[in-house]
Amino acid sequence: MGKVYLTRIEKFNSAHKLWVEAWSEEKNYEVFGKCANPNWHGHNYTLEVTVSGIPDAITGFIVDAKELSSIIKEYIVEPLDHRNLNLDVAFIRGLMPTTENLVMAIWNQLVSKMPEGCALYRIKLHETDKIYAEYLG
Repeated sequence: MGKVYLTRIEKFNSAHKLWVEAWSEEKNYEVFGKCANPNWHGHNYTLEVTVSGIPDAITGFIVDAKELSSIIKEYIVEPLDHRNLNLDVAFIRGLMPTTENLVMAIWNQLVSKMPEGCALYRIKLHETDKIYAEYLG
Protein backbone atom coordinates (compact mmCIF):
# COMPACT_ATOMS: atom_id res chain seq x y z
CA MET A 1 0.00 0.00 0.00
CA GLY A 2 1.38 3.42 -0.94
CA LYS A 3 1.73 6.67 0.92
CA VAL A 4 -1.32 8.95 1.13
CA TYR A 5 -1.38 12.73 1.57
CA LEU A 6 -4.10 14.39 3.65
CA THR A 7 -4.61 18.14 3.86
CA ARG A 8 -6.42 20.06 6.60
CA ILE A 9 -7.39 23.70 5.95
CA GLU A 10 -7.72 26.25 8.74
CA LYS A 11 -8.14 30.04 8.68
CA PHE A 12 -6.92 32.86 10.87
CA ASN A 13 -6.69 36.65 10.75
CA SER A 14 -3.58 38.58 11.75
CA ALA A 15 -2.06 42.02 11.39
CA HIS A 16 1.54 42.90 10.64
CA LYS A 17 3.88 45.58 9.38
CA LEU A 18 6.91 45.02 7.19
CA TRP A 19 9.53 47.59 8.12
CA VAL A 20 13.32 47.78 8.39
CA GLU A 21 14.33 50.28 11.08
CA ALA A 22 17.70 50.99 9.44
CA TRP A 23 15.98 52.15 6.24
CA SER A 24 14.34 55.48 5.49
CA GLU A 25 10.57 55.77 5.34
CA GLU A 26 10.86 56.20 1.56
CA LYS A 27 12.88 53.00 1.15
CA ASN A 28 10.47 51.01 3.36
CA TYR A 29 7.52 52.16 1.24
CA GLU A 30 9.46 51.47 -1.96
CA VAL A 31 10.24 47.89 -0.90
CA PHE A 32 7.17 46.93 1.15
CA GLY A 33 4.43 49.19 -0.27
CA LYS A 34 1.17 49.05 1.71
CA CYS A 35 2.74 46.46 4.01
CA ALA A 36 4.83 49.29 5.51
CA ASN A 37 1.75 51.07 6.86
CA PRO A 38 2.81 52.50 10.25
CA ASN A 39 -0.59 51.56 11.73
CA TRP A 40 -0.32 47.93 10.59
CA HIS A 41 -2.58 46.09 8.15
CA GLY A 42 -4.28 42.72 8.23
CA HIS A 43 -4.77 39.55 6.23
CA ASN A 44 -7.31 36.74 6.25
CA TYR A 45 -4.88 33.83 6.02
CA THR A 46 -5.75 30.35 4.79
CA LEU A 47 -3.45 27.62 6.08
CA GLU A 48 -3.12 24.21 4.44
CA VAL A 49 -1.35 21.53 6.46
CA THR A 50 -0.55 18.37 4.50
CA VAL A 51 0.56 15.19 6.22
CA SER A 52 1.63 11.88 4.71
CA GLY A 53 1.52 8.28 5.80
CA ILE A 54 0.20 4.79 5.20
CA PRO A 55 -3.51 4.34 6.01
CA ASP A 56 -4.21 2.24 9.09
CA ALA A 57 -5.50 -1.23 8.15
CA ILE A 58 -8.53 -0.89 10.47
CA THR A 59 -9.54 2.79 10.41
CA GLY A 60 -8.25 3.67 6.94
CA PHE A 61 -6.82 6.90 8.43
CA ILE A 62 -3.24 8.14 8.31
CA VAL A 63 -4.37 10.46 11.10
CA ASP A 64 -7.72 11.27 12.64
CA ALA A 65 -8.66 14.57 10.94
CA LYS A 66 -10.22 15.86 14.20
CA GLU A 67 -6.94 15.26 16.04
CA LEU A 68 -4.97 17.01 13.28
CA SER A 69 -7.36 19.96 13.44
CA SER A 70 -6.96 20.17 17.24
CA ILE A 71 -3.16 20.24 16.92
CA ILE A 72 -3.26 22.97 14.28
CA LYS A 73 -5.69 25.04 16.33
CA GLU A 74 -3.69 24.71 19.55
CA TYR A 75 -0.24 25.42 18.16
CA ILE A 76 -1.00 27.73 15.21
CA VAL A 77 -4.49 29.20 15.00
CA GLU A 78 -4.87 30.15 18.68
CA PRO A 79 -1.46 31.89 18.89
CA LEU A 80 -1.92 33.71 15.52
CA ASP A 81 -5.63 34.51 15.20
CA HIS A 82 -6.48 38.17 15.75
CA ARG A 83 -2.91 38.91 16.80
CA ASN A 84 -0.25 41.37 15.73
CA LEU A 85 2.49 39.21 14.20
CA ASN A 86 5.16 41.81 14.99
CA LEU A 87 4.30 42.05 18.68
CA ASP A 88 2.17 39.18 19.99
CA VAL A 89 3.52 35.87 18.69
CA ALA A 90 6.48 34.37 20.53
CA PHE A 91 7.39 31.79 17.88
CA ILE A 92 8.06 34.46 15.23
CA ARG A 93 9.49 37.16 17.47
CA GLY A 94 12.49 38.79 15.84
CA LEU A 95 11.58 37.66 12.31
CA MET A 96 10.20 39.88 9.57
CA PRO A 97 6.57 38.62 9.52
CA THR A 98 6.44 37.84 5.80
CA THR A 99 4.40 34.93 4.51
CA GLU A 100 7.68 33.19 3.65
CA ASN A 101 9.01 33.44 7.21
CA LEU A 102 5.64 32.62 8.72
CA VAL A 103 5.23 29.40 6.71
CA MET A 104 8.63 28.16 7.94
CA ALA A 105 7.82 29.13 11.54
CA ILE A 106 4.50 27.27 11.33
CA TRP A 107 6.36 24.18 10.08
CA ASN A 108 8.75 24.40 13.03
CA GLN A 109 5.81 24.61 15.43
CA LEU A 110 4.05 21.57 13.98
CA VAL A 111 6.76 19.15 12.83
CA SER A 112 7.33 17.56 16.25
CA LYS A 113 3.61 17.53 17.13
CA MET A 114 2.49 15.06 14.49
CA PRO A 115 0.79 11.90 15.80
CA GLU A 116 2.42 8.52 15.30
CA GLY A 117 1.93 7.16 11.80
CA CYS A 118 1.95 10.44 9.93
CA ALA A 119 4.57 12.99 9.01
CA LEU A 120 4.31 16.65 8.15
CA TYR A 121 4.69 16.91 4.38
CA ARG A 122 3.85 20.50 3.39
CA ILE A 123 2.66 23.80 4.82
CA LYS A 124 0.95 26.18 2.40
CA LEU A 125 -0.07 29.62 3.62
CA HIS A 126 -2.29 31.89 1.53
CA GLU A 127 -1.84 35.55 2.47
CA THR A 128 -4.39 36.67 -0.14
CA ASP A 129 -6.24 34.95 -2.96
CA LYS A 130 -3.35 35.92 -5.22
CA ILE A 131 -0.28 34.95 -3.20
CA TYR A 132 0.84 32.07 -1.03
CA ALA A 133 4.03 30.50 0.22
CA GLU A 134 4.64 26.80 0.72
CA TYR A 135 7.31 24.94 2.62
CA LEU A 136 8.27 21.28 2.53
CA GLY A 137 10.77 21.33 5.35
